[in-house]
Amino acid sequence: MNRIVILTGIPGSGKTTVLKPALSALKKKGIEYKSVNYGTVMFEIARDLGLVKDRDEMRKLDPEKQKKIQRAAGKKIASMATASSVIVDTHCTINTPRGYLPGLPEWVLKEIMPDSIILVEVDAKEIAKRRNKDATRVRDKESEEEIDEHQRINRYAAVSYGVLTGSTTKIVYNNDKKLDEAASDLAKVLG
Repeated sequence: MNRIVILTGIPGSGKTTVLKPALSALKKKGIEYKSVNYGTVMFEIARDLGLVKDRDEMRKLDPEKQKKIQRAAGKKIASMATASSVIVDTHCTINTPRGYLPGLPEWVLKEIMPDSIILVEVDAKEIAKRRNKDATRVRDKESEEEIDEHQRINRYAAVSYGVLTGSTTKIVYNNDKKLDEAASDLAKVLG
């Protein structure tokens, strides 16, 4: 039976870095997942509807249109699971100036119905250091306390998502110089 797994972590946690070797190890065992980015699926739907030309325009859409696109993306991802297991890279929560916004609102969860939600976490000092080194991204500065808070909020949200869907929740720790351990831990959950 194919599975749908949500993989999430705050910026700098290294979820993509952990995912690549985990999927490679699973592939050697004959277990394959289609990896999709939820935001990319949303963008493709909005673009195909003629609502946006680039991803940055998504934020400017009417909230009701955004909800419809979110729901459509959830349906599309759920339909992908008929062909293979799917791992969805997305935000658990988004830290906005007005507070934390759920990355997986109820109407999306009801479409996707994940089997598992996996959070990739890292010590706040390490995340701050990674963000400072990454010249390819422009990110808001966050203190170690704010990074810790965001990871705690993600935990609360992930467990809440599990309550709504019956999914399991797992934390994978991706601390510096321990990528192999993190990838192995993730592979165990996905296997």
